[in-house]
Amino acid sequence: MGLFTNKTLLITGGTGSFGNAVLNRFLKTDIGEIRIFSRDEKKQDDMRHDFQVRMPEVAEKIKFYIGDVRDIQSVRNAMHGVDYIFHAAALKQVPSCEFFPIEAVKTNVLGTENVLTAAIEAGVKNVVCLSTDKAAYPVNAMGTSKAMMEKVIVAKSRTVSPDKTKICCTRYGNVMCSRGSVIPLWIDQIRAGAPITITDPTMTRFIMSLDEAVDLVLFAFENGESGDILVQKAPACTIKTQAEAVCDLFSGDREKIKIIGIRHGEKMYETLLTNEECANAIDMGNFYRVPCDKRGLNYDKYFKEGDTERNTLTEFNSHNTELLDVEQVKDKLFALAYIKEEISKG
Repeated sequence: MGLFTNKTLLITGGTGSFGNAVLNRFLKTDIGEIRIFSRDEKKQDDMRHDFQVRMPEVAEKIKFYIGDVRDIQSVRNAMHGVDYIFHAAALKQVPSCEFFPIEAVKTNVLGTENVLTAAIEAGVKNVVCLSTDKAAYPVNAMGTSKAMMEKVIVAKSRTVSPDKTKICCTRYGNVMCSRGSVIPLWIDQIRAGAPITITDPTMTRFIMSLDEAVDLVLFAFENGESGDILVQKAPACTIKTQAEAVCDLFSGDREKIKIIGIRHGEKMYETLLTNEECANAIDMGNFYRVPCDKRGLNYDKYFKEGDTERNTLTEFNSHNTELLDVEQVKDKLFALAYIKEEISKG
């Protein structure tokens, strides 16, 4: 972790699942300070007590800042002396964003603009923003706001020298057992003797662990160039397969799985890399890198010049990636600390 030695890292939306995963990964390293920026004082207090109990020898490295990315002054107040930022603050629930789309815009679009503006003002060296597969070919308000967030990130990267502030973006799919995700709900349903509820058995979703999400952000931090969108080559599974895996691990009854239908704004499958992005995407092994379009705002030449070559890559989605079976999903689930802890509870 040499890049973070004695450095100050700010995590917006830091009380969420991603922020907790970063703290668990970083606290015992030689990082100087980790600032948690969020608007919920109760979650901050819970996190403070949790890490004081579990990691008392390093918990003093965590500093808490109450604020809201919608309020640029509160962001500026947390920015002094920050070296790096992981921007995770967002409205993420698809149905709630469908009913309150302007709220998604305020947090996901305008909030990101505030974070980047304050970061550039403060001379922050590196900012990695977290996006979602729902930003590719968006059909719902959450995905649309995240797609606009990505446009803000790319546009903002053009306004500042990468030697001063490098700005990158990561895009990834469903994180298993993260806050608000479906697996904890299914576990509760099994323990209550209720049927597991799924939307559509053939619906597919990318799946990854929180540790893999942190790995992607660190890869972007180290390897991305300003304006890049970086994508991990994640596997996927059907919702039915995932539900059956949870049933097997928690003694649920597969026959009681209940189909309730697609919710507001949901897709049958998600896309991590659009066909249009594939034209310039760079294959980096376990990751794809989508570089920023560096052309200027000179429309005249676009009538005379274009790109005659393009990659042979095609759209990367949860239907054409590696589809895991029940046993493979069980293996991925059983590797998670959350699942092991829940199984130990009986």
